[in-house]
Parts: sequence; structure tokens; C-alpha cells
Amino acid sequence: MATTNEVSKAVQSAPKAVSVQELINKSVKELGRALPDHLSGERLARIALTSIRLNPKLGQCTPESFMGALFTAAQIGIEPVGGRAYILPYQNNRKKPDGSWHSVMEAQFQLGYKGIAELFYRHEKAVELAWGIVHENDEFSYELGTGASLKHKPALKDRGSPIAYWVMAKLNNGGKPFAVMSYDDCKAHGLKHSKSVDKKTGNFQPSSPWATSFDSMALKTVLVQLAKLLPLSVELQRAISADETSRDFRAGIENALDLPVTTDWTKDAVDVKVEDKDDEAGTAQEPE
Repeated sequence: MATTNEVSKAVQSAPKAVSVQELINKSVKELGRALPDHLSGERLARIALTSIRLNPKLGQCTPESFMGALFTAAQIGIEPVGGRAYILPYQNNRKKPDGSWHSVMEAQFQLGYKGIAELFYRHEKAVELAWGIVHENDEFSYELGTGASLKHKPALKDRGSPIAYWVMAKLNNGGKPFAVMSYDDCKAHGLKHSKSVDKKTGNFQPSSPWATSFDSMALKTVLVQLAKLLPLSVELQRAISADETSRDFRAGIENALDLPVTTDWTKDAVDVKVEDKDDEAGTAQEPE
């Protein structure tokens, strides 16, 4: 695999005022060499440029952080589109050499639950992945232990509010591990770990993915918990490690996950739309 080093050189050799768009176009070949066979540098570059057009705030991010997020997606081998992964703009506080602080816009790689599902299938033991959102009037029961089981029968109408989330995997040895979390537990997890919580109110910022797409973030949370019990592909291990981080290029570093993490958010993501509205229930079949 090439070549964070080559892309890093492109970043460092670019003029100080180079735009994110110019840097993407400059680095297409290097991105292509980092991608698996089923993706191309040209397609990833088009996706990145489209993302900037749809969310101009991404064009205001530091070129280093945007390329760090894009190269992370490239090395993992997942496109930041369709709910698989995202490149999101965040405000970050940086310390100047004189000791003062200033606010900068930086891009962050964020993994979607659909991306986790796609990466799950890159392990030889993976067979199937299913998930669902439990509402107040659904029929739902599960048991843990040696006779573990899960049953969910959604109500056909008047389902009520969401109360729980579940994800189940099927492995080639016949195992069917699953994880269940209540609405309250998912919310508590988000409030504890999200970088976009208003410190004054204790609630999620209005444009936080947890505020705008709670179900998607809850399913992702349950899936990450289940992943602790699953055989993980190398790509999925890398993706979980890189999730919700901002990384800047540095010369001589050949693995995107070795790039220095600059994440230190004090403000929320800007103008973020996270997941597609098709979260209610799903079975992710192995990609062709």
C-alpha cells in the first residue's frame, strides 16, 4: 500500500493558500494507490468534492485535516457516502506558539453504522448482520445466557416512541451473538462520549448527529458494543480506532492511523446531515 508519505509531500509542497479542492485534485493518484481494488482515487475525489459543494463549511477546513480524513477513509477502503462514513466540519481550538488560543475549522472522519456493517463482511466468518428499533407497542423479548434468544415483532401501526435498539450477527460457525441497549442507555452513552454536548445545558447541541439522527447514532452505538464480541476484519479494527478523530498529515508517516490526532472539540459539528432515514429495521447482506 502506498503512501501517506507521498500525499504528505503533496500537502507540504502545496502553497500556503492552497484550497481543499486543489489539494484533492493534486492527490488523486496517491489516494488511488492507497485504495483497495474495488475503489478508485478518481471516485473518492469526486465524492469529496461533492461533499464540499453540499456543505461549503468543509471547504473552510484546514487542508491537512481534510486530507487526513479522506486518506483515513481511503486506507480503510470505505467511501464517505450513503451512511457508510462521513467527513464532518468541526470547530477546534488550537494553541498558537505565543500561548494564545484560536479557533480553526477542521475535518473529522466519522464512521456510520452502515460502514461498520460493510466492514463486518470483510471477515471470513461473517455471514449476516441484522438490526432493529423497538417501539413502545412492538412485541419484543430477549434472553441472555446459554439459551440466548431475541424476538422482535413490530406493530403495524401506532408503534409509539423508540424504547430500545438491537443488532444481531450471524457467523459461519452457527453463532448468533447480539446486543441490546435501551433508549436511555444509548442517550447516556452519547452524552458521556460525544464531543457535541452543550456544557451549560447538558444536552446535545442542536446540530449534533445525536440531536438530528438519534436512531442512527444509537444503532451505531449498539453495533460498536456488539463488535467487541465479533471477529473483526483488519479494516474494521482500523475504522473503529479512527472513528470521530481529526488527523493532520506529517512527513514520513505511512499509516493514516499513526498521524497525530488533533481532536479537541469545544463546539459542535457545523450543518451536519448524518444518516439516511431507513434505520427502522434492516438486514445487511454481504456485498457483491
